[in-house]
Amino acid sequence: MSEEAVRTPSMTFVILAVVVFTLFCYIDIGLQMAVVPLFVREKLGFSSAMAGFAVSVQYLATFASRIGAGKRIDTGGPKRVVLMGLSTGVLSGLLLATAGVLTSLPLVSLLFVLSGRIALGFAESWVATAVIVWNIRRAGVSRTAQVISWNGVCSYGGIALGAPIATLIYHSVSAPVLHGFAGVGLLSAVLMGIGIPLAMRQPAVPPLEAGKQPSFFTVLGRVLPYGLALAAGSVGFGAISAMLALYFSDQNWSGAAFALALFGLTFVLTRFAFTRQIAKRGGNAVAGVSLFVEALGLLVLAFGHSALWADAGAALTGAGFSLVFPALGVGAVAQIGPESKGAAIGAFSVCLDIAIGISGPLLGLMIPLWGYGAVFQAAACVSLVGVGLCVILKRRTHLGL
Repeated sequence: MSEEAVRTPSMTFVILAVVVFTLFCYIDIGLQMAVVPLFVREKLGFSSAMAGFAVSVQYLATFASRIGAGKRIDTGGPKRVVLMGLSTGVLSGLLLATAGVLTSLPLVSLLFVLSGRIALGFAESWVATAVIVWNIRRAGVSRTAQVISWNGVCSYGGIALGAPIATLIYHSVSAPVLHGFAGVGLLSAVLMGIGIPLAMRQPAVPPLEAGKQPSFFTVLGRVLPYGLALAAGSVGFGAISAMLALYFSDQNWSGAAFALALFGLTFVLTRFAFTRQIAKRGGNAVAGVSLFVEALGLLVLAFGHSALWADAGAALTGAGFSLVFPALGVGAVAQIGPESKGAAIGAFSVCLDIAIGISGPLLGLMIPLWGYGAVFQAAACVSLVGVGLCVILKRRTHLGL
Protein backbone atom coordinates (compact mmCIF):
# COMPACT_ATOMS: atom_id res chain seq x y z
CA MET A 1 0.00 0.00 0.00
CA SER A 2 1.32 3.45 -0.95
CA GLU A 3 2.31 6.22 1.45
CA GLU A 4 -0.64 8.25 0.09
CA ALA A 5 -3.03 5.56 1.19
CA VAL A 6 -1.39 5.51 4.59
CA ARG A 7 -2.33 9.16 5.10
CA THR A 8 -6.00 8.75 4.23
CA PRO A 9 -8.56 9.17 7.05
CA SER A 10 -9.85 5.64 6.37
CA MET A 11 -6.62 4.04 7.59
CA THR A 12 -8.06 3.58 11.09
CA PHE A 13 -10.88 1.53 9.57
CA VAL A 14 -8.36 -0.50 7.59
CA ILE A 15 -6.61 -1.35 10.87
CA LEU A 16 -9.87 -2.10 12.69
CA ALA A 17 -11.02 -4.51 9.97
CA VAL A 18 -8.17 -6.87 10.92
CA VAL A 19 -7.62 -6.10 14.60
CA VAL A 20 -11.15 -7.33 15.32
CA PHE A 21 -9.70 -10.87 15.24
CA THR A 22 -7.50 -9.94 18.19
CA LEU A 23 -10.67 -8.75 19.94
CA PHE A 24 -12.37 -12.13 19.43
CA CYS A 25 -9.28 -13.94 20.69
CA TYR A 26 -8.98 -11.86 23.84
CA ILE A 27 -12.67 -11.98 24.67
CA ASP A 28 -12.05 -15.73 24.79
CA ILE A 29 -9.04 -15.17 27.05
CA GLY A 30 -11.13 -12.94 29.34
CA LEU A 31 -13.93 -15.51 29.43
CA GLN A 32 -11.55 -18.23 30.54
CA MET A 33 -9.39 -16.09 32.83
CA ALA A 34 -12.36 -15.23 35.06
CA VAL A 35 -13.53 -18.81 35.66
CA VAL A 36 -10.73 -21.32 34.96
CA PRO A 37 -8.98 -20.87 38.36
CA LEU A 38 -12.32 -21.07 40.20
CA PHE A 39 -13.35 -24.18 38.28
CA VAL A 40 -10.05 -25.98 38.90
CA ARG A 41 -9.95 -25.16 42.60
CA GLU A 42 -13.60 -25.15 43.65
CA LYS A 43 -15.29 -27.59 41.25
CA LEU A 44 -12.43 -30.03 40.67
CA GLY A 45 -10.81 -29.67 44.11
CA PHE A 46 -7.20 -28.98 43.12
CA SER A 47 -4.79 -26.55 44.85
CA SER A 48 -4.35 -22.82 44.25
CA ALA A 49 -0.97 -23.56 42.64
CA MET A 50 -2.63 -25.91 40.14
CA ALA A 51 -5.35 -23.34 39.51
CA GLY A 52 -2.65 -20.77 38.78
CA PHE A 53 -0.87 -23.22 36.50
CA ALA A 54 -4.10 -23.85 34.58
CA VAL A 55 -4.14 -20.14 33.75
CA SER A 56 -0.41 -19.82 33.08
CA VAL A 57 -0.08 -22.90 30.87
CA GLN A 58 -1.77 -20.89 28.13
CA TYR A 59 1.15 -18.46 28.11
CA LEU A 60 3.70 -21.27 28.16
CA ALA A 61 1.98 -22.64 25.05
CA THR A 62 2.01 -19.17 23.53
CA PHE A 63 5.75 -19.02 24.15
CA ALA A 64 6.31 -22.44 22.57
CA SER A 65 4.34 -21.51 19.45
CA ARG A 66 5.65 -17.95 19.18
CA ILE A 67 9.05 -19.20 18.01
CA GLY A 68 7.53 -20.58 14.82
CA ALA A 69 4.75 -18.02 14.44
CA GLY A 70 7.00 -15.22 13.22
CA LYS A 71 8.58 -17.36 10.50
CA ARG A 72 5.19 -18.68 9.39
CA ILE A 73 3.98 -15.10 9.07
CA ASP A 74 7.04 -13.89 7.15
CA THR A 75 7.00 -16.84 4.73
CA GLY A 76 3.33 -17.84 4.41
CA GLY A 77 1.62 -14.53 5.08
CA PRO A 78 -0.24 -13.23 8.15
CA LYS A 79 -3.77 -13.98 6.88
CA ARG A 80 -3.07 -17.70 6.77
CA VAL A 81 -1.70 -17.66 10.31
CA VAL A 82 -4.71 -15.73 11.63
CA LEU A 83 -7.02 -18.39 10.17
CA MET A 84 -4.93 -21.12 11.83
CA GLY A 85 -5.24 -19.31 15.15
CA LEU A 86 -8.99 -18.80 14.93
CA SER A 87 -9.52 -22.49 14.08
CA THR A 88 -7.39 -23.54 17.05
CA GLY A 89 -9.42 -21.20 19.25
CA VAL A 90 -12.58 -23.07 18.28
CA LEU A 91 -10.90 -26.30 19.40
CA SER A 92 -9.95 -24.67 22.71
CA GLY A 93 -13.54 -23.76 23.48
CA LEU A 94 -14.80 -27.25 22.66
CA LEU A 95 -12.19 -28.82 24.96
CA LEU A 96 -13.26 -26.58 27.84
CA ALA A 97 -16.93 -27.34 27.19
CA THR A 98 -16.09 -31.04 27.45
CA ALA A 99 -14.25 -30.42 30.73
CA GLY A 100 -17.37 -28.73 32.07
CA VAL A 101 -19.47 -31.88 31.68
CA LEU A 102 -16.83 -34.20 33.19
CA THR A 103 -16.67 -32.76 36.72
CA SER A 104 -17.41 -36.20 38.17
CA LEU A 105 -14.00 -37.25 36.83
CA PRO A 106 -11.78 -34.46 38.21
CA LEU A 107 -8.47 -35.63 36.77
CA VAL A 108 -9.94 -36.23 33.30
CA SER A 109 -11.69 -32.86 33.43
CA LEU A 110 -8.43 -31.18 34.44
CA LEU A 111 -6.66 -32.75 31.46
CA PHE A 112 -9.32 -31.31 29.14
CA VAL A 113 -8.94 -27.90 30.80
CA LEU A 114 -5.17 -27.95 30.35
CA SER A 115 -5.53 -29.12 26.73
CA GLY A 116 -7.98 -26.32 26.04
CA ARG A 117 -5.70 -23.77 27.64
CA ILE A 118 -2.74 -24.99 25.57
CA ALA A 119 -4.84 -24.73 22.40
CA LEU A 120 -5.81 -21.17 23.35
CA GLY A 121 -2.12 -20.38 23.87
CA PHE A 122 -1.38 -21.42 20.30
CA ALA A 123 -4.39 -19.44 19.07
CA GLU A 124 -3.27 -16.30 20.91
CA SER A 125 0.25 -16.54 19.52
CA TRP A 126 -0.86 -16.98 15.94
CA VAL A 127 -3.73 -14.47 15.94
CA ALA A 128 -2.17 -11.62 17.92
CA THR A 129 1.24 -11.75 16.27
CA ALA A 130 -0.13 -12.16 12.74
CA VAL A 131 -2.69 -9.36 13.17
CA ILE A 132 0.08 -6.90 14.11
CA VAL A 133 2.20 -7.81 11.08
CA TRP A 134 -0.83 -7.88 8.78
CA ASN A 135 -1.75 -4.36 9.85
CA ILE A 136 1.82 -3.02 9.73
CA ARG A 137 2.04 -4.18 6.13
CA ARG A 138 -1.41 -2.75 5.33
CA ALA A 139 -0.89 0.58 7.09
CA GLY A 140 2.87 1.08 6.70
CA VAL A 141 5.82 0.89 9.08
CA SER A 142 5.29 4.53 10.10
CA ARG A 143 2.04 3.41 11.77
CA THR A 144 3.70 0.73 13.93
CA ALA A 145 2.86 2.42 17.25
CA GLN A 146 -0.75 2.97 16.17
CA VAL A 147 -1.08 -0.64 15.01
CA ILE A 148 0.37 -2.04 18.24
CA SER A 149 -1.80 0.31 20.30
CA TRP A 150 -5.01 -0.76 18.57
CA ASN A 151 -3.99 -4.37 19.04
CA GLY A 152 -3.60 -3.72 22.76
CA VAL A 153 -6.92 -1.91 22.97
CA CYS A 154 -8.64 -4.96 21.50
CA SER A 155 -6.56 -7.33 23.64
CA TYR A 156 -7.37 -5.93 27.05
CA GLY A 157 -10.70 -4.50 25.99
CA GLY A 158 -11.56 -8.09 25.10
CA ILE A 159 -10.52 -9.23 28.57
CA ALA A 160 -12.67 -6.49 30.11
CA LEU A 161 -15.66 -7.68 28.05
CA GLY A 162 -15.11 -11.38 28.53
CA ALA A 163 -14.57 -11.56 32.29
CA PRO A 164 -17.98 -10.34 33.51
CA ILE A 165 -19.81 -12.28 30.79
CA ALA A 166 -18.04 -15.47 31.89
CA THR A 167 -18.97 -14.87 35.52
CA LEU A 168 -22.65 -14.51 34.64
CA ILE A 169 -22.60 -17.70 32.56
CA TYR A 170 -20.56 -19.65 35.10
CA HIS A 171 -22.99 -18.95 37.95
CA SER A 172 -26.13 -19.24 35.84
CA VAL A 173 -28.41 -22.24 36.24
CA SER A 174 -31.42 -21.01 34.28
CA ALA A 175 -30.15 -21.18 30.69
CA PRO A 176 -30.81 -24.60 29.07
CA VAL A 177 -27.39 -24.93 27.40
CA LEU A 178 -25.23 -21.85 27.86
CA HIS A 179 -24.52 -22.06 31.57
CA GLY A 180 -21.72 -23.17 33.87
CA PHE A 181 -18.18 -23.87 32.76
CA ALA A 182 -19.40 -25.80 29.71
CA GLY A 183 -21.33 -22.72 28.61
CA VAL A 184 -18.20 -20.58 28.83
CA GLY A 185 -16.39 -23.11 26.64
CA LEU A 186 -19.17 -23.17 24.05
CA LEU A 187 -19.27 -19.37 23.85
CA SER A 188 -15.48 -19.34 23.40
CA ALA A 189 -15.78 -21.73 20.45
CA VAL A 190 -18.59 -19.76 18.83
CA LEU A 191 -16.75 -16.43 19.02
CA MET A 192 -13.62 -17.77 17.37
CA GLY A 193 -15.74 -19.53 14.78
CA ILE A 194 -17.43 -16.24 13.83
CA GLY A 195 -14.00 -14.77 13.07
CA ILE A 196 -13.10 -17.40 10.44
CA PRO A 197 -15.42 -16.25 7.59
CA LEU A 198 -14.69 -12.60 8.43
CA ALA A 199 -10.95 -13.23 8.13
CA MET A 200 -11.40 -15.06 4.84
CA ARG A 201 -13.08 -11.96 3.37
CA GLN A 202 -10.09 -9.70 4.12
CA PRO A 203 -7.48 -9.34 1.34
CA ALA A 204 -4.12 -10.94 1.97
CA VAL A 205 -1.07 -8.70 1.73
CA PRO A 206 1.37 -9.59 -1.06
CA PRO A 207 4.42 -11.58 0.06
CA LEU A 208 7.68 -9.74 0.59
CA GLU A 209 10.67 -10.55 -1.56
CA ALA A 210 12.42 -13.61 -0.24
CA GLY A 211 15.72 -12.95 1.41
CA LYS A 212 18.00 -14.47 3.95
CA GLN A 213 16.03 -14.76 7.18
CA PRO A 214 17.93 -14.38 10.46
CA SER A 215 17.39 -17.18 12.95
CA PHE A 216 14.85 -16.71 15.71
CA PHE A 217 17.58 -16.54 18.33
CA THR A 218 19.49 -13.91 16.32
CA VAL A 219 16.34 -11.79 16.29
CA LEU A 220 15.73 -12.51 19.97
CA GLY A 221 19.23 -11.31 20.83
CA ARG A 222 18.56 -7.99 19.11
CA VAL A 223 15.23 -7.32 20.84
CA LEU A 224 16.14 -8.87 24.21
CA PRO A 225 17.02 -5.62 26.04
CA TYR A 226 13.51 -4.36 25.31
CA GLY A 227 12.00 -7.78 25.99
CA LEU A 228 13.47 -7.97 29.48
CA ALA A 229 11.78 -4.70 30.43
CA LEU A 230 8.54 -6.01 28.93
CA ALA A 231 8.89 -9.21 30.97
CA ALA A 232 9.28 -7.19 34.18
CA GLY A 233 5.95 -5.52 33.54
CA SER A 234 4.26 -8.73 32.44
CA VAL A 235 4.74 -10.40 35.83
CA GLY A 236 2.16 -8.01 37.29
CA PHE A 237 -0.35 -8.97 34.62
CA GLY A 238 0.47 -12.63 35.27
CA ALA A 239 -0.27 -12.15 38.97
CA ILE A 240 -3.63 -10.52 38.24
CA SER A 241 -4.70 -13.00 35.56
CA ALA A 242 -3.84 -16.07 37.63
CA MET A 243 -4.54 -14.89 41.17
CA LEU A 244 -7.07 -12.07 41.27
CA ALA A 245 -10.17 -14.28 41.11
CA LEU A 246 -8.70 -16.58 43.78
CA TYR A 247 -7.77 -13.56 45.94
CA PHE A 248 -11.37 -12.31 45.89
CA SER A 249 -12.68 -15.79 46.65
CA ASP A 250 -10.23 -16.24 49.54
CA GLN A 251 -11.31 -12.93 51.07
CA ASN A 252 -15.01 -13.74 50.52
CA TRP A 253 -15.40 -10.67 48.32
CA SER A 254 -17.70 -10.51 45.35
CA GLY A 255 -16.82 -8.72 42.11
CA ALA A 256 -13.60 -10.33 40.85
CA ALA A 257 -14.90 -10.05 37.30
CA PHE A 258 -15.60 -6.35 37.90
CA ALA A 259 -11.99 -5.86 39.02
CA LEU A 260 -10.74 -7.62 35.88
CA ALA A 261 -13.05 -5.44 33.81
CA LEU A 262 -11.64 -2.33 35.51
CA PHE A 263 -8.13 -3.52 34.66
CA GLY A 264 -9.13 -3.84 31.01
CA LEU A 265 -11.06 -0.55 30.96
CA THR A 266 -8.22 1.57 32.35
CA PHE A 267 -5.83 -0.25 30.03
CA VAL A 268 -7.93 0.74 27.01
CA LEU A 269 -8.55 4.33 28.13
CA THR A 270 -4.85 4.86 28.82
CA ARG A 271 -4.00 3.59 25.33
CA PHE A 272 -6.42 6.06 23.79
CA ALA A 273 -5.28 8.99 25.92
CA PHE A 274 -1.50 8.61 26.01
CA THR A 275 -0.27 6.57 23.02
CA ARG A 276 0.94 9.75 21.31
CA GLN A 277 3.31 10.34 24.21
CA ILE A 278 5.47 7.50 22.86
CA ALA A 279 6.41 9.60 19.82
CA LYS A 280 6.71 12.79 21.89
CA ARG A 281 8.61 11.52 24.93
CA GLY A 282 10.29 8.41 23.57
CA GLY A 283 9.33 4.79 24.14
CA ASN A 284 11.82 4.09 26.91
CA ALA A 285 10.72 7.08 28.99
CA VAL A 286 7.03 6.23 28.61
CA ALA A 287 7.68 2.58 29.50
CA GLY A 288 9.59 3.58 32.64
CA VAL A 289 6.77 5.79 33.91
CA SER A 290 4.21 3.13 33.02
CA LEU A 291 6.05 0.44 34.96
CA PHE A 292 6.25 2.72 37.99
CA VAL A 293 2.47 3.27 37.87
CA GLU A 294 1.96 -0.48 37.53
CA ALA A 295 4.08 -1.08 40.63
CA LEU A 296 1.93 1.38 42.58
CA GLY A 297 -1.22 -0.46 41.51
CA LEU A 298 0.20 -3.81 42.60
CA LEU A 299 1.14 -2.37 45.99
CA VAL A 300 -2.42 -1.10 46.43
CA LEU A 301 -3.59 -4.67 45.75
CA ALA A 302 -1.06 -6.01 48.25
CA PHE A 303 -1.89 -3.67 51.14
CA GLY A 304 -5.52 -2.76 50.51
CA HIS A 305 -7.79 -4.93 52.61
CA SER A 306 -11.15 -4.45 50.94
CA ALA A 307 -12.75 -5.15 47.57
CA LEU A 308 -12.81 -1.41 46.89
CA TRP A 309 -9.04 -1.12 47.33
CA ALA A 310 -8.54 -4.23 45.20
CA ASP A 311 -10.64 -2.65 42.45
CA ALA A 312 -8.53 0.52 42.67
CA GLY A 313 -5.31 -1.50 42.54
CA ALA A 314 -6.47 -3.49 39.51
CA ALA A 315 -7.47 -0.28 37.73
CA LEU A 316 -4.14 1.41 38.46
CA THR A 317 -2.21 -1.68 37.36
CA GLY A 318 -4.12 -1.71 34.08
CA ALA A 319 -3.31 1.94 33.48
CA GLY A 320 0.37 1.29 34.17
CA PHE A 321 0.69 -1.85 32.08
CA SER A 322 -1.16 -0.30 29.15
CA LEU A 323 1.68 1.44 27.32
CA VAL A 324 4.52 -0.95 28.22
CA PHE A 325 4.19 -3.14 25.11
CA PRO A 326 3.85 -0.41 22.45
CA ALA A 327 6.41 1.88 24.11
CA LEU A 328 9.06 -0.85 24.15
CA GLY A 329 7.79 -2.56 20.99
CA VAL A 330 8.57 0.40 18.73
CA GLY A 331 12.23 0.21 19.74
CA ALA A 332 12.30 -3.58 19.47
CA VAL A 333 10.82 -3.69 15.95
CA ALA A 334 13.27 -1.00 14.81
CA GLN A 335 16.14 -3.43 15.46
CA ILE A 336 15.04 -5.69 12.57
CA GLY A 337 14.60 -5.13 8.82
CA PRO A 338 11.18 -5.12 7.12
CA GLU A 339 11.53 -8.68 5.86
CA SER A 340 11.53 -10.05 9.44
CA LYS A 341 8.93 -7.97 11.27
CA GLY A 342 6.97 -11.08 12.14
CA ALA A 343 10.02 -12.67 13.73
CA ALA A 344 10.73 -9.44 15.63
CA ILE A 345 7.21 -9.20 17.05
CA GLY A 346 7.30 -12.90 17.88
CA ALA A 347 10.66 -12.74 19.63
CA PHE A 348 9.70 -9.61 21.55
CA SER A 349 6.40 -11.18 22.64
CA VAL A 350 8.18 -14.33 23.83
CA CYS A 351 9.49 -12.32 26.77
CA LEU A 352 5.91 -11.49 27.76
CA ASP A 353 4.86 -15.13 27.35
CA ILE A 354 7.64 -16.48 29.54
CA ALA A 355 7.03 -13.92 32.27
CA ILE A 356 3.29 -14.58 32.43
CA GLY A 357 3.72 -18.32 32.00
CA ILE A 358 6.08 -18.79 34.94
CA SER A 359 4.65 -16.10 37.21
CA GLY A 360 1.33 -17.89 37.84
CA PRO A 361 2.68 -21.16 39.26
CA LEU A 362 5.69 -19.56 40.99
CA LEU A 363 3.64 -16.86 42.66
CA GLY A 364 1.04 -19.49 43.54
CA LEU A 365 3.65 -21.33 45.60
CA MET A 366 4.00 -18.22 47.79
CA ILE A 367 0.36 -18.21 48.87
CA PRO A 368 0.47 -21.04 51.47
CA LEU A 369 3.53 -19.41 53.07
CA TRP A 370 2.83 -15.69 52.98
CA GLY A 371 -0.64 -15.15 51.52
CA TYR A 372 -1.92 -13.24 48.52
CA GLY A 373 -0.46 -9.90 49.62
CA ALA A 374 3.06 -11.23 49.13
CA VAL A 375 2.19 -12.23 45.55
CA PHE A 376 1.38 -8.67 44.57
CA GLN A 377 4.32 -7.25 46.55
CA ALA A 378 6.72 -9.50 44.65
CA ALA A 379 5.16 -8.50 41.32
CA ALA A 380 5.52 -4.82 42.27
CA CYS A 381 9.21 -5.30 43.00
CA VAL A 382 9.74 -6.89 39.57
CA SER A 383 7.97 -3.93 37.94
CA LEU A 384 10.38 -1.58 39.68
CA VAL A 385 13.27 -3.60 38.26
CA GLY A 386 11.71 -2.89 34.88
CA VAL A 387 11.84 0.84 35.63
CA GLY A 388 15.60 0.51 36.09
CA LEU A 389 15.93 -1.37 32.81
CA CYS A 390 14.08 1.42 31.00
CA VAL A 391 16.46 4.00 32.45
CA ILE A 392 19.39 1.96 31.08
CA LEU A 393 17.72 1.67 27.66
CA LYS A 394 17.08 5.39 27.57
CA ARG A 395 20.76 6.14 28.30
CA ARG A 396 21.88 3.66 25.65
CA THR A 397 19.61 5.28 23.08
CA HIS A 398 20.87 8.74 24.02
CA LEU A 399 24.46 7.56 23.56
CA GLY A 400 23.59 5.89 20.24
CA LEU A 401 24.50 2.38 21.43
